[in-house]
Amino acid sequence: MKTDPKTKFLTPVLLVVLGLSLVACDKPTVNVGTTPAAEPGPPGPTGATGQQGAPGAQGFEGAQGARGTQGSEGDKGDAGSVGQPGDSTTVIVQPSEPKS
Repeated sequence: MKTDPKTKFLTPVLLVVLGLSLVACDKPTVNVGTTPAAEPGPPGPTGATGQQGAPGAQGFEGAQGARGTQGSEGDKGDAGSVGQPGDSTTVIVQPSEPKS
């Protein structure tokens, strides 16, 4: 690759100009001296007490529930059958003998 003498001279010049332009863009650091902060003063007087709010509205009364219905009367039961005549055996219960 053949380079021309103008190109050999122009490339370093462009690099130097670019470097100088970047250096010129840097902003200097400014040291700001510290100033003492103002101290707060004494508190002011207490403000007036606010007004009391209005009372709330009364709620509505609830509704009474409906009364239940009376049930119907049940059917009458059938009559029982007539008992059988008993036999002539008599049962006598005797107490047991006392334990000694």
